[in-house]
Amino acid sequence: MTLPRLTLGIGCDRGTSLATLLEAVDAALHQAGAQPSQVDGMASITIKADEQGLLDLAAARRWPIQFFTPEVLAEVPVPNPSETVRRHTGTPSVSEAAALLAAGPDTPMTALVVEKLRHRGRDERHATVSIARKTP
Repeated sequence: MTLPRLTLGIGCDRGTSLATLLEAVDAALHQAGAQPSQVDGMASITIKADEQGLLDLAAARRWPIQFFTPEVLAEVPVPNPSETVRRHTGTPSVSEAAALLAAGPDTPMTALVVEKLRHRGRDERHATVSIARKTP
């Protein structure tokens, strides 16, 4: 049996450590019953393109990373939009929308296998991880 291929969408506070991001990602993968080897890539919002923890995570796991503009993310229907996220980023969703966009064009909301796992690390920073099944 072939395991499904997955994409991750990640949002985080500025300055979130690699350790916190790894904890959040591993918790989301555990919740999905998935392994890191199933992940084809990760995505976030363009304002996080210089976020060292995200870049370190992509390098540590050898996952390609892509970034989407707030305008593109805002067009994606998601199950858990947030007005707080919209105020800070210009889009109601980072992790869910990014996971869906990274999974492929027109990937439906139903492809989310982890909707929006929130994690607070020992560094007091927050990370949010969503996981989507890639479209064939």
